[in-house]
Amino acid sequence: MKGSPVNWYLAVIKNYVGFSGRARRQEFWMYALINFVIAAVLYGIGAAIGTQIIYGIYGLAVLLPGLAVAIRRLHDTGRSGWWLLIALTCVGVIALIVFYATEGEAAENKYGPNPKLEPAPAV
Repeated sequence: MKGSPVNWYLAVIKNYVGFSGRARRQEFWMYALINFVIAAVLYGIGAAIGTQIIYGIYGLAVLLPGLAVAIRRLHDTGRSGWWLLIALTCVGVIALIVFYATEGEAAENKYGPNPKLEPAPAV
């Protein structure tokens, strides 16, 4: 396995405003997995103590990194980041999930070189 899920998560956090370039599927999905786990734990803690302030702060803290990796993932499939706006519809959310799960373009595209040819993050 190239890089642990935590390394992929930290690589996205470190590149929190990197909206240009491409993100491979593994980077996007490992970030989504770790982000979901952290959010669920914080939500549970918030429910136990009667306030969701920690969960809300975390949500705001990962908003930009999440948008950045989503846009870079769309770039990897040859689509513009503006495709995120399709999520405003119910059918659009399904389309985005399909885009995120689609393998990226093998060759260099207008957004940059193939990220699979780069080494995994060693954070």
